[in-house]
Amino acid sequence: MRLSKSLLAIAFFFSLLRLSAQTNIDIPLLQQFQTKEEVGFIVLLKEQADLSFIPEGIPKNVKGQMAYDALQQKAEQTQGRIQSILRAQKAKFRPFLIVNALYVKGNLALAQKLASIPEVKTVMYDAPVVVEAPVEVDYINENVIQSRDEKPEWGLRMIKADSVWLEGIRGQGVVVAGQDTGYDWEHPAIKEKYRGNDTTPNHNYNWHDAIHARNEHFSDTLTNPCGFNVDHPCADHPHGTHTIGTMVGYAPDNVIGVAPDAQWIGCRNMDRGWGTPASYIECFEFFLAPTDLNGEHPDVSKSPHVINNSWACPESEGCNPENFAIMEMVINHLKKAGIVVVVSAGNSGGLGCGSVSSPAAIYANSFSVGATRWVDTLHFNDSIATFSSRGPVLVDGSGRMKPDVAAPGQSVKSCVPNNGYSYYSGTSMAGPHVAGAVALIIAANPKLAGMVNTIEHILMTTADPKIAVDTCGGVPGTQVPNNTYGYGRINVYKAVQLAKTITTDRIKNNIGRLGVKPNPATDWIDVLLTGEPSGKLYFYNSLGALIKTGSLASDLTRIDVSHFPKGVYFVLFYSNDHQEVVKLIIQ
Repeated sequence: MRLSKSLLAIAFFFSLLRLSAQTNIDIPLLQQFQTKEEVGFIVLLKEQADLSFIPEGIPKNVKGQMAYDALQQKAEQTQGRIQSILRAQKAKFRPFLIVNALYVKGNLALAQKLASIPEVKTVMYDAPVVVEAPVEVDYINENVIQSRDEKPEWGLRMIKADSVWLEGIRGQGVVVAGQDTGYDWEHPAIKEKYRGNDTTPNHNYNWHDAIHARNEHFSDTLTNPCGFNVDHPCADHPHGTHTIGTMVGYAPDNVIGVAPDAQWIGCRNMDRGWGTPASYIECFEFFLAPTDLNGEHPDVSKSPHVINNSWACPESEGCNPENFAIMEMVINHLKKAGIVVVVSAGNSGGLGCGSVSSPAAIYANSFSVGATRWVDTLHFNDSIATFSSRGPVLVDGSGRMKPDVAAPGQSVKSCVPNNGYSYYSGTSMAGPHVAGAVALIIAANPKLAGMVNTIEHILMTTADPKIAVDTCGGVPGTQVPNNTYGYGRINVYKAVQLAKTITTDRIKNNIGRLGVKPNPATDWIDVLLTGEPSGKLYFYNSLGALIKTGSLASDLTRIDVSHFPKGVYFVLFYSNDHQEVVKLIIQ
């Protein structure tokens, strides 16, 4: 009997393999349809926007607008047939543009119909994904007097954030973001830092809830304490509030945040600690161009400078090398839009080398963070926490080195819902230290906003080098960087000193083929592109708003700019072979 059952199981698996190959539907989704009538899934299209034309050195808001426009255009060009089918069948769906894909709730017949459309690359299961939970939690419901201290918490002192504050640099003018389990925005340590906190609270552009229904992980008997589609920040789990506190939190007797004068915005991507790829993508899309509470009027000028992520999707929860690519495209697009994406490396260090194995920590463009520890209140150990995941990344075959850096992550005190404070341990506690450090770097030199590669380079080159006992991926622990600490434990004081010295010209015009004259201009300009007279022109103002589009159809094109308000603009030329940006001043 056992042999028969085993043979049946093997035969069933191979039948799924054949069906998957024939229909472009992934095996995890086909397995779900064996027991469920309707399942949530993601339809990934073959054509994806190419954002390589966006220059590195232009202002953040201009980058963001260029990225948003290109992503939106690609989605509008390719999703029409799919959306028509879904509307005709009255299916529940949500289109995305940050990656050219759609979330759909439907049956197997619908999945097969969509998979057969030529524009579709694959149809994949929107699998439940769990938060990267702390490995240790102490003093839950803590409000006890002995926990209070006017000194900055040990992690802030370890990375020397308090030394940066002495220079008057506390994160002012910078916006950090968290997509997590929601936030108790009225907690006194973070309320004044919330961007939506005004005389009358305004949650438009500052909050989004990507949890629209109960996660499939839970039974019908469980209810969410916040409900769904809530129009204000709400925490159904303490994890998110704790992480945002480490980024920006401050109270006179609880100095917990790396950048206490930065502002924060948030998105709930989990139902009591369980999200899905679609809920994470939805939050990322909100951060690319925040919207009002109706999900309308996106505005890239309100996007954050840095996003903290403390979640993971291992293969046991539905992620696998076949569907890793969808989240990686999202991360890549955010980086091109000028947003730093900080990701906790994971808490699987007990598995040894190669334990950085889950999205989004595995990606090249994620800035991944391991966790360091302390021993007691008198002696800092500053060594890697045993739970901190190690590289290299093996799960996708890349062998890339991870994490990028490390930060304090053991026994980290921060705020939790209901006005409390607790000590948590995990790489989820380390990542927010780095996100806060990004805020201090930009506050020290605002010209670095949007310069993701430069900011990451600053953090890596100024980190305090750390050596490890492990040799992972053939890289000795005595080598820096290594697969335990990356480039080392961050030192934000050194990072800020380096950031202040950088005087890069933000407008990269060294290609030299695009000419705009006169410049400054008043009524008209002549646009000339040497050797390539055909392509599209885009005019953006200094806030990144698209003002005008046109074509460059001859060696010399005259354009009327008399209706442009006085100010700074960016002229982008775009063709298949050449992209270039020139700054234009209208006076």
